[in-house]
This record gives sequence, structure tokens and C-alpha cells, in this order.
Amino acid sequence: MDVMRGLGEGGGSGTWRAGVENLMLHFTPYSEDWAKLPVIVSGEGAYVTDERGNTYIDGLAGLFTTQVGHGREELAEVAAEQMRELGFFPNWSFQHPRSLELAHKIASIAPGDLNSTFFVSSGSEAVETVIKLSRQYHKANGEPGRYKVISRDVAYHGTTMGALSVTGLPAFKAPFEPLPGGFFHVSNTQQDPEGAAEAIERAIEAEGSDQVAAVILEPVQNAGGCLVPPPDYWKKVREICDRHGVLLVSDAVICAFGRLGEWFGIERFGVVPDMTSFAKGVTSGYLPMGGVVVSDRIANTLRERAQMFSHGSTFGGHPVSSAVALKNIEIIEREGLLGHVHDLEGHFGAELERMAEGHPIVREVRGMGFFWAVEIKPERADGTLLREEEYQKYFKGVLSRALLEGGLICRFDDKDEPVIQYSPALVSDQEVLSKIADITDRALTELERQLGYRS
Repeated sequence: MDVMRGLGEGGGSGTWRAGVENLMLHFTPYSEDWAKLPVIVSGEGAYVTDERGNTYIDGLAGLFTTQVGHGREELAEVAAEQMRELGFFPNWSFQHPRSLELAHKIASIAPGDLNSTFFVSSGSEAVETVIKLSRQYHKANGEPGRYKVISRDVAYHGTTMGALSVTGLPAFKAPFEPLPGGFFHVSNTQQDPEGAAEAIERAIEAEGSDQVAAVILEPVQNAGGCLVPPPDYWKKVREICDRHGVLLVSDAVICAFGRLGEWFGIERFGVVPDMTSFAKGVTSGYLPMGGVVVSDRIANTLRERAQMFSHGSTFGGHPVSSAVALKNIEIIEREGLLGHVHDLEGHFGAELERMAEGHPIVREVRGMGFFWAVEIKPERADGTLLREEEYQKYFKGVLSRALLEGGLICRFDDKDEPVIQYSPALVSDQEVLSKIADITDRALTELERQLGYRS
């Protein structure tokens, strides 16, 4: 499929255009002209097309989500079939076949003794569920004083009030403060590669070993730009949590279902957490779904010592979402997409490194699986840091537009240092991955020209 460049000036047709005045967008600045933003109308494989007919590589898989690619008729067909059989029934005091089948399937692919799944509708809800599970588990286990949660600086974990409290991004929290108490943050692995694990132990000891309920970490931290931990980091954290009786939680909302070439991402680091959250890729985004997989120890403690897990979600384990998730997992298995990611991980990283060699504005390339970032220096060729208005002009303007006009949807992110992030569909082949690097090459060349790196 050819990538068509240029946004054009034409307008779209259809009654949906009137909705520009009515739809509130997510995390989209009011300073942008929303009426000029692309309207994505269709997708196929690793590509999407807007209302003007321009086709782009979807270099972010929707939002770290569309693992098996766009336009999968199998997923639409299984959703329609399930709707005809049972469109909806809750998992409150009742069960239905698809959520039972999906829970059994997840138990078979999750690491270690993670065998029980609680379904919700999103990643934020999954993290909220982790917090509640942690606190109720410790109360049921005879340690009601354990309520505090430790996570990392810059890490993003969701938008609900609990998940936002776990999030380590002050600017994201400021509009909603005061937030619930009991949440603490430590250095991430980019800030302190050698001592990040030890920082967690110091925080546990400072807050009281008998008061900390859980440590929540992403296998590879998203915010900040694909922060890959040192090889022994997760094993150290596992030992620390065990030593202090603290639950270790892997937040795999982004990293699960093949993003790192494994079912839950954490497998790449050789540890088994006490819980792992998931969402996004479980259905490849075709329908909303999230959940938490918990260890036998947690599940059995609640069954034996609590009247019930005092939490619920109307749409958790939705029969149609469950059916789509089962078919999505089947596709990943049938097409060997986990192995495909491992096979092409080196090619993807090498193409980005090759591209970066010709760009003095690039500070670092990092990532694993189909989850990568290119960190950019926010400065002119002479080393002068850009002022805020210049930063907005060149990075949010020149660079972001050049990427889009080049035919690539990806993410320019500046929650910490400025990075370009990539997370393409797991079906992407070598050609797609190389095109991502080539489009980035041209966009950075234009940015460097305007910042004095090139004549």
C-alpha cells in the first residue's frame, strides 16, 4: 500500500462533520484547531486512511493497541456472532461462556501462578482494580495497615483518581488535586540506572514496611520514552518486595499481548509478579476490555478470608469483548506474532539506529520488541536551549507536521525529555519498519535545517 503525502485542503462529507462542534477530544490542547485534525475513516493492516484519502503508517497501533492490525474481518464476524447469541450480561452473581473461556485462556498464557482474572473495561480501571485488590488482600491477610503504593517518577498509569495518584507526572495531576493519599514515587531507571531498584527499598523502609501494600511498575516504562530497565532490575525489585511482604504489580496495559514479543511483557525480565494489569492489546482495540490477572496466593486468600472482592464493573468481561479477545489471541497464536516481534526487533532497532547516525539532534535510540523511542535534544545547533515558544514552534509544529505529512502517525511526547515514540501493529513487516525510519529521517532533516544544524 502506497503512502500518500500531504494533508490537502479538501473537506470531508457526511453528517459526522457537524460533530466537530460537539466532540470533546482526549488530551488534545484547546490551542489546536480541532476542525483541521485528520479524521481517520478506515484501516488495513499497519495503515489507516483519513477522510481526504491520505494513507499513513499507523506507527502507534492506534494507541499501543491494534496488535493484529486494522481491518480484521474475523474480529468483526465473531463480534456479530456473539451479539446474536448474547449481546450482554454482567459478571455480577452470574457467569457466561465467553468470559469463562477467556479467563481460562489467560491463565494458560500468563506467567507462573497468575491464574485468576478480574475483567474491567480499560487500563485505568485495571490499575484502579490493582489498588483495591492490594489493599483488600492485606486486610484479609491480617495486615490492615498496608495501604501505601509505590511507583516511579514520570510513569503514567491512567486517568481515574486512584490510577492518577499512582501516575508520576505532576502536571497531569495538578487540575484534579487534592488526590487520594498514600501514593509515593521513586526514581525511574532512566534517572538512576544503577540505583532505581534500591530506591524502591529505601521508600518502603521510609514509609514503613508494615504500611506498604504494593509496588506498581511497567515492564518497560512508556512515559519518558520506552525506558528499558537494566537486566537485573526486575529481579532485584522482586527480591525487595518479597523481603518486605509487599505485592509486586506489573502494569502491562501497554506491554502485554505481544508488544514486547511476550504475552505479558514481564516474561522478558525473568520474574513473576503477584498481579499484572492489561488492556489495549487484549482485543487489539476492536472493543474495550481490560483486566487484572492475580496469583493463586491472592485469589485463595480472598476466597478463604473475605466475604467477596468488594469491587465491580458493569461491562467487565462483556461477552462480545470476551469473544473478540479470544479470537484476537487465536490470531496472535496462529500467525506466530510473538515470534515475529522477536525476529524483527533487531531490524527495527537497527533501522532507527541507522537513521539516527545522520542526525546530531538525536540523543538516544532505545526500546525493545515493537516498542521504541528516539530521544531528541531540545536545542539549536550551537547548544542553546530552545525557549518555550520556540520549542512549541519547532517540535510541536515543524517536527510533528513533517512526520504526519511524510505519512507516519506516531507520537511526539515530552512528558520528560522530548521523544518520538513508535509502536506499530505486530503484523508490520520489514518494509513498514524501514519506512518508519525513513519518514523520521526526512522529518528530522527538516527540523535540523530550521534549527541551524544544516545549511
